[in-house]
Formats: sequence, structure tokens, C-alpha cells
Amino acid sequence: GEKKMQTLSIAFCNSALVVRRNSIINRNSVNLSLISSSSSSSSPALICRSKSKTQTDSLRVLEWDKLCDVVAAFARTSLGREATKKKLWSLDQNFDESLKLLDETEAAIKMLQHGSFCLDLSSIHISLVQSGIRHAQRRISLRADQALEVASLLRFFENLQIELKAAIKQDGDWYKRFLPISEMIMQPVINRSFVKLVEQVIDADGTIKDSASSALRLSRERVRMLERKLHQLLEAVIRSQKDEESVMEVAEIDGRWCIQMSSNQLTSVNGLLLSRGSGGRTAAEPIAAVSMNDELQSARASVAKAEADILEMLTEKMQMDLYQIEDVMKYSIQLDVINARATYSRAYGGSHPDIYLPPEDGIGSLSAGDESLHRKEWLLYLPRCYHPLLLHQHKKRIRKTREAVKYHKTADTVSGALPVPADFQISKGTRVLVITGPNTGGKTICLKSVGLAAMMAKSGLYVLSSESARLPWFDNIYADIGDEQSLLQSLSTFSGHLKQISEIISHSTSR
Repeated sequence: GEKKMQTLSIAFCNSALVVRRNSIINRNSVNLSLISSSSSSSSPALICRSKSKTQTDSLRVLEWDKLCDVVAAFARTSLGREATKKKLWSLDQNFDESLKLLDETEAAIKMLQHGSFCLDLSSIHISLVQSGIRHAQRRISLRADQALEVASLLRFFENLQIELKAAIKQDGDWYKRFLPISEMIMQPVINRSFVKLVEQVIDADGTIKDSASSALRLSRERVRMLERKLHQLLEAVIRSQKDEESVMEVAEIDGRWCIQMSSNQLTSVNGLLLSRGSGGRTAAEPIAAVSMNDELQSARASVAKAEADILEMLTEKMQMDLYQIEDVMKYSIQLDVINARATYSRAYGGSHPDIYLPPEDGIGSLSAGDESLHRKEWLLYLPRCYHPLLLHQHKKRIRKTREAVKYHKTADTVSGALPVPADFQISKGTRVLVITGPNTGGKTICLKSVGLAAMMAKSGLYVLSSESARLPWFDNIYADIGDEQSLLQSLSTFSGHLKQISEIISHSTSR
């Protein structure tokens, strides 16, 4: 049989980046179009959409949400992962903001390469810091674990400032090289007094120290003394039983020390019944232990009050520095987001993209096939560009293989089967680029690679190409790939795609 072929048509000018399949280009905009010579067996027409839905569907078609998840996984805190995913998904940056995001990513990569800086926040329970700040804002006493994590975050940021100052002392140019992250790190004021106070009163395991106050120390000593005496008393009661086969043991139920025994032994102990459990086990509090148990409850209440007083004191101290602590929290999340972009870009071998605003007419005098052109003379230049999700799947397979086998031989074999990269070199003045090939020949992957590269550059990620990519900045990126249709409207596949491309064109701008 005759092999069915598909044609990929790409036209570049001055509008949004549009990926289209099964449609015809006749509009002055930036379009990536695939015209199929074969009809589809299924054929829905797209529902009329608002602008936000059109863009959301476009991002979904390009699988931008999946790439957002991959990058967000490199954030080291739960709040950082949420913020990374939200920021990447929004794609609401203007041109200057995109340049700033790329500068942040580049600065973070330089800091990681420097080796003296730790941007890894995984040791901080950031959700506890967040809840601690909320408690302080509402004048609710902190918990010990919240105060401990707030102090840990302040120490982390202080260490960053110390490391940055040390690097600048060795070479004054480092401050500029790390911009704009260096400004972000040096901006907050760290008040050591709160950190020192937390260190004085809370142990590393989150318990309040006996030395935090004299009232707490005395109350805890009394609790320990009473528990020791109660245990001795109850052991004596058990030893006094003449029945050698009796099975009795000291226990604590609802804060009161007692003796657990079988139900038929209850009459042998002069006391109060505390509980009757399943399996015939019963708990009784001897009369001799009642007054001492009451004292124990009172002593424990004194401990709780002393601990509450200490936590209230910490809360008042934190409220004095609350604005500074909120700043540290804000900048920490921003650093975690930046570090996620930088770590991803390094791990996947990305390169800093050169984005630019194309001229309004978008027309030049260069031909599409001139390979001698300088990189800056191309309208779009993506050398050996990988589809990021395919590369992610490849790396994931390698990790799974290394976990599954004892030696790395199989994993090394898998690592050689890299996805095939594509070269995109579109010169100025090019209106249409036609790519032909059989089904499953990689045309759709090429389309998605360009769309994802444009979004990655816009959102501050490095592009996965062998060298610095050059591509226009787009204010919006729209796509329609596949054979989606609406059975409710009973439109053919072709007319459904025409409706979708009409929606896209109506939202297109000069960028």
C-alpha cells in the first residue's frame, strides 16, 4: 500500500506562536501548521472558548503542565514546589521580566558552580515556618516546633549572607556576577536575638529545655519525683500479692498511674476501677496512690503553664521582628523557585537562550537555507534541541534501570539511546518552512519542541539545546495539535480546527 504522508508547514512573522495540525495558513502570524493528506476517522469540532480557555488548552496540548511538574520537583520545599508550578504555568511575564528571570537562573547556576553557596532548603520544614508566622500575626502562641523552624530559616539565610560577603571579600565582582540574587540575599535584616533565644530554650528535637525557666525546671523535677514514687508504690502493691500466678503490671491510663490485672484479681486490690478492657484485662488505682496521682496532675499542669509562658514569650519576641521574618520567608521561597529552575537547567544540560523582540514587520532579506549565517542573523536558531519531556523520560529510565540492576552495565546501555534532537534554523524573511515525513516520523515532536522552547525561555528556564538558542519573545503561545472535535456541535475535524485557529488568531497580537 501507499504510505500516507503528512506535511509540516511553519510560518514566522510577528504574532503569537501557534501550533496547528490539519489546517491551512493564510494569516500574517507566527504559525506552525501540519497539513495532513489523510483524513481522520474521528472528527470533533472544538467548542467556542474564551481567551483563557484557549490558552489553557494550548498549554495542555503542548504538555506544558507536565514540564511544570518536572521543574517544580527540583524545588526543595513544598511551598517552593507550589510557587514554581504556579509561576511557570502563568506565563504572564513581559519581555523585561523574562530577561530578569533568565538573569536569576544564570546567577543561581553561577552560585552553584562556585561551590560555597547552599541554596538547598530541604532541611527547613517551611510549612511550619508559614504556620508559625500566621500564629504570630494572629497573636496565637507559637508551638515549639514552629519556633525552632523559624530560627532554622533565619540561620539558613544568615549563612547565605555570610557566604556571599566572604565571596565578595575575595573578589568584589562576585556581587555583580550573582545579580539579581545577591540583592535578594542581602535585602532582609536578620535579628540574631530571636535565634539565640530559641536556641537557649528549645532543644534540637523540639522540646522545651528544663533550663528555659526556673518554674519549668522545678515543676518537671516534681513530676519526675512523683512518677518515681508512684512507680515504687505500685510495685510494692504487686509484690504484696500472695497469688504467685497473678499477672499484674504497672501502667499509666489517662495520666494516672495504676495496676493492670485480670478481672478475677480485682478484689485483691483495694482501689478504684479505672477501666475494664477487652480480653478480661482491668485497670485499678490503689487507694494509697490516689492522693499522689492528684499531686502528679497538679505538677503536670504547672509544667504546661510554664511551657506556655515560654512559648508566649517567644511569640512576643517574634512579633517584634515579624516584618523581617516575613521578608526572609518571602525571599526564601523566591530562592527556592530560582534554584529549581537553575538545578533543572543544569541537570538537563540547558543553555542560556537569547530572546529578543523582533521588528514589527518581521521581514528580512535572508534566505532560509543559508547555513553560513551568524547566530544573531537567524529569526529562530535552535541547534540540537531536545524535547524536554522525552529527555526527562530517558533520564527516568536510566534511574529505574540503575535501581533495578546490581551493576550499571544495563544503565549505561540505556544512556546511549538518547532522544533524537532537532535543528531549527529559520532565517529572517522566511514565511513558511515545509517539513514532510511519514506518520510517527517526529513532526509533532518538532512542533512541540519549538513551542516548549519558547515557553521555557519566557519563563526563565534554559533551553535544552547544544548551544545558546536564539528565538523571538512571544507574549502568548497558542497551539492546536491533534484531532479534537465536538460531537455536540457535529462539526467535522477540518471545520473544528478552523474554528480553533479562528479563536487563536482573534487573540493574536503583534508579539
